[in-house]
Amino acid sequence: MDKIEHIGIAVKSLDEAIPAYEKLMQAVCYKIEEVVSEHVRTAFLAAGPNKIELLESTTSDGVIARYIERKGEGLHHIAFAVQDIVSEMDRLLQSGFTLLNDKPKKGADGKLVCFVHPKQTHGVLTELCMDDPDA
Repeated sequence: MDKIEHIGIAVKSLDEAIPAYEKLMQAVCYKIEEVVSEHVRTAFLAAGPNKIELLESTTSDGVIARYIERKGEGLHHIAFAVQDIVSEMDRLLQSGFTLLNDKPKKGADGKLVCFVHPKQTHGVLTELCMDDPDA
């Protein structure tokens, strides 16, 4: 793993969260997009090399809506940049980790992503991210 790519934060409303994080980080939201397959709208902010992804559910039964219902708004995941997501997935599987998807899938911000089950990472959902060569 190369570096922390971003930190994901579950929010009820991007309209409310974006201005708060823009003030906090003294940064402007540079991208808002919907990931239809995940039932989520995302917003990205960057301060220096650090990125925050705000996640808002687009459906009442989406993964982010269910997360907020159980745990409230807040830290959802930490994402690590990798050079070769398939090799990294294989390495983690060989090391005994459980992955939440069998192959990389398209995520937000032009990335291919895969998630590691939080039960094996002490309660923290972990995301692997690689630039999507087709994006």
